[in-house]
Amino acid sequence: MTTPQEILHLVEPRENVTDPGPESVLPVVFNLSDRNSPADVMDVLSLRPFASGEQPWSRSTRLEHVRADAPLRPGDARVVRVAHEKLKESVLAEGDGWTLLTNRWQNGIAYLAVSAVTDELAETVLDASVKDATDPPVVDESSVEMGFWHMGTHGPTRNERAITADAWADIRGNYTAPVAEALDEVMRLGRDDMSGRLLLLHGPPGTGKTTALRALARAWDGWCQSDCVLDPEALFGTPSYLMEVAVGDDADEGRWRLLILEDCDELIRGEAKQSTGQGLSRLLNLTDGMLGQGRDVLVAITTNEDLAMLHPAVVRPGRCLAQIEVGRLTRAEAVSWLDGSDVPSGDAGEIGDDGATLAELAALRKGEKRPDNAGAPTAATGFYL
Repeated sequence: MTTPQEILHLVEPRENVTDPGPESVLPVVFNLSDRNSPADVMDVLSLRPFASGEQPWSRSTRLEHVRADAPLRPGDARVVRVAHEKLKESVLAEGDGWTLLTNRWQNGIAYLAVSAVTDELAETVLDASVKDATDPPVVDESSVEMGFWHMGTHGPTRNERAITADAWADIRGNYTAPVAEALDEVMRLGRDDMSGRLLLLHGPPGTGKTTALRALARAWDGWCQSDCVLDPEALFGTPSYLMEVAVGDDADEGRWRLLILEDCDELIRGEAKQSTGQGLSRLLNLTDGMLGQGRDVLVAITTNEDLAMLHPAVVRPGRCLAQIEVGRLTRAEAVSWLDGSDVPSGDAGEIGDDGATLAELAALRKGEKRPDNAGAPTAATGFYL
């Protein structure tokens, strides 16, 4: 069932007209149907004074971690409308020369928009509405904020979300002794210790290269922002994309940035110059060329290629902060890794003389048997380990 159409007449401010007769009335029409909620009507009503010019200044904000008892409006506000929905409450309030719409969700998020006769009044009302309205966010020490870059329909896009990242001390035993010692040194580095702009982790799939990078992002979180580039080929094939990623956000000025490029075999192997065109040159230019000058950017690359297969320009002395071959655990290390877990002791016999990768040990812990071709090359595992 559809309700009748409702017409709102918006009148220009009196200082702009001498006779507010019919010719100065601006009709705004919106249709109400059974698909519209009271909150939808309030959204429209809140825009009336701004659209008419009575209150030509507007300010808005979005809040997280909103306290349940926060009123989200000044103490002298007059409540005009209230709408309750399943997970949302909307309040329309007004005062002398201002109108405020507040949408509050049960997950602690709120949106506030105020219009007023002056910009100063709009700012004052908004500040009074949000004062002491939020609680400090709960810090989750097991996660770290990471940005994810990709080339979208309208150009380069960065989305940020929290990812799980183990502390290095908790996962150090996942790596064979020489690798753990090399990673110890990297984890301890600070912003003033950068002697190269390229961090190279190479080795078979499933050995924990990505897990180590997540731990590194957590270890460096105090001084370095970590970003993962989902499409490295597009990054180094599109100058405008590369410039936006390299220049970064001025809001993060003073922080280093770690760009993580997963499984970039084609970009850095020996024949890369011929197969990827300018991609390799642009990568090297970002690390220690003109593009990288003045920008605190470190590039971390994982690859399944053997070091001997990589382009000599990538691994030349002075370019890499570290080159670490992340290999299999020895048989003794793998058996020790399984000790104390729920894996039956007899399953240690599944580990061959060549040891095991972290992925194989994780599979044993889940009750899966080691495949007969476990030592053979396998497909890339991406962000798995």
